[in-house]
Amino acid sequence: MATTFQKIQSRPDYVDEVYKRLLDAISDGTLAPGTRLTQEEIADQMQVSRSPVIQALRILKKDGFVQDAPGRGVLVTPLDVVAVGHLYEIRGSLDALAARLAAQRHFKVDPKIIANGRRAARGKDVKAMMDADMEFHNAIYRAAGNPFLEQSAQNYWMHLRRVMGAVLQSSAQQRQTIWDEHEAIAKAIGAGDAVRAVELTDVHTTQARENLARRLDEYIGDTRRTA
Repeated sequence: MATTFQKIQSRPDYVDEVYKRLLDAISDGTLAPGTRLTQEEIADQMQVSRSPVIQALRILKKDGFVQDAPGRGVLVTPLDVVAVGHLYEIRGSLDALAARLAAQRHFKVDPKIIANGRRAARGKDVKAMMDADMEFHNAIYRAAGNPFLEQSAQNYWMHLRRVMGAVLQSSAQQRQTIWDEHEAIAKAIGAGDAVRAVELTDVHTTQARENLARRLDEYIGDTRRTA
């Protein structure tokens, strides 16, 4: 495992912090699919005991982000194009419902969210890009006014966040196009045009899925060649 983790400062919720650090590294591609992880190395780098590392890895395994490695330890679960397609089918339905409900409330997306997203898209920090993208969608989920919708979406976005890293490493122009689509959706929602908001959301999700399929094929091919 070539990745180096920073020491975790003294705090009671070590398990959550270890989990978050590992999930971030898996999501942004720092820990590539197939990377072997060992409890000892992670604990040593983060300067925590093995106990929170073991618990964090168990949660990651339950959530499907790591799996048992041959012999000993665990490895980052390989990306599955078919499974990702299934996730996007569910995402499309949830996003469309959230857009419709938010439009009925004439929800105004904070312009700072769009501005922050465009700024992140011009940079090279993949985690910042993912955080900005999720901030936009989470704002709409919350605006829908249905806590069960927001909770359901979060379960799938944990996995979608992982594969977003592959898409967001595309050209800067393509990343700006994503935010053009976000801004158009936000305007339709703010205008209370539920039909238009759903249409734009459907197009956005479909294009995201198609772009992801292309990028994922390339990404998986690259990781196999470098393995």
